[in-house]
Amino acid sequence: MFNKLVALAFALTLALPGLTFAATPVNVNKADAATIASSLDGIGQSKAEAIVAWRDAHGPFKSADDLAQVKGIGPATLERNRAAILLTDTTANAASKVEKPAKSRSRSKRAAVEDAAAAE
Repeated sequence: MFNKLVALAFALTLALPGLTFAATPVNVNKADAATIASSLDGIGQSKAEAIVAWRDAHGPFKSADDLAQVKGIGPATLERNRAAILLTDTTANAASKVEKPAKSRSRSKRAAVEDAAAAE
């Protein structure tokens, strides 16, 4: 039984390589090439250097999709890393995503009067 479980785990590891490696969140607008290369799945040192060179030439990335403009980065690489591609610092993201209080759903006096008149 144990051998079958080991064989199954090994087979799944080979069949699902995208699930065995997880990208680490990284701010592509501030990180150096070495950090980008070690953080994103499928991005080696040369692609990471191309990301930094594009950023230096064109300014910060405005969306993760902008990375597709870097030679060697295609849709599959983008999708595999989308959740880990940060454009700002995480502390700034957390502060900007503070939930707003829900709007009051109280009805206007006019609507209440109209409903009361219709009920009569």
